[in-house]
Amino acid sequence: MKLRPRKVKRKGSPKWMTTYADMITLVLVFFILLFSMSQINLVKFEAIAESFRNRMIFDFYPSAVENDYPTEQTKIQENGKKNNEFESPTENPDHLAADMDEKDAAEDLDKLKEEVDEYLKENDLSDIISATQSDRGVVLVLEEQLLFETSRAEILDGAKPFLTKVGTLLENIPNFVKVEGHTDNRQINTYRYPSNWELSGARASSVVRYLINLTERLDPKRLTAVAYGETRPVVPNDSEKNWSKNRRVEIVILDPEYNSSDAKEST
Repeated sequence: MKLRPRKVKRKGSPKWMTTYADMITLVLVFFILLFSMSQINLVKFEAIAESFRNRMIFDFYPSAVENDYPTEQTKIQENGKKNNEFESPTENPDHLAADMDEKDAAEDLDKLKEEVDEYLKENDLSDIISATQSDRGVVLVLEEQLLFETSRAEILDGAKPFLTKVGTLLENIPNFVKVEGHTDNRQINTYRYPSNWELSGARASSVVRYLINLTERLDPKRLTAVAYGETRPVVPNDSEKNWSKNRRVEIVILDPEYNSSDAKEST
């Protein structure tokens, strides 16, 4: 009688399992490579994550789980007790407040311009001081002969009443103020002022310092002194009369809209 050999049972996984595991490992490595080479849009990812955190999806779509009290949700919505937090109100209070502030600021500039014009007319200063209104705001142009002696930056006593009037008007409005110093194209070369840049900067700074020292109600952070030298003439530098017009200090009471747009461009 022939004995059949016993089949030896091999321990471990079958042979096909090894091949299958190798294939799965390769697929996994392939997707890891794809993921490592991809770029995640952080903005979109954070927006999606935020939507889940705030349950935005569940606010817009009904729940898949039946509610024990189906009429309760309807009553809540009718009473307005549960609103989507992403719904913006029809009128934004902050936006309305900003519009009102800009409107008030524009009206303040108009009043300031009227008061300056009246002061110049009463004191016969229209020949050496001009007040105009542009996109930048209200621009006061003061010629050198009113403010300073030639090649000097100390304010003359005759200019102080007008600067005091300007300082008083600035106390009542929140606008920023830019004081610009200008010269003609004739160069200066002294120990104190090596060039027109130093002279124009010193003159603008003198006006700013005078306005700040007038009263504590005028915040120094609102004022800026700028030196332009001879780079921005209003008339050609070809005569004594024109040189006199180009030697000037401009006080610009900035319009809030111009000031904000100028800041955005600088950034």
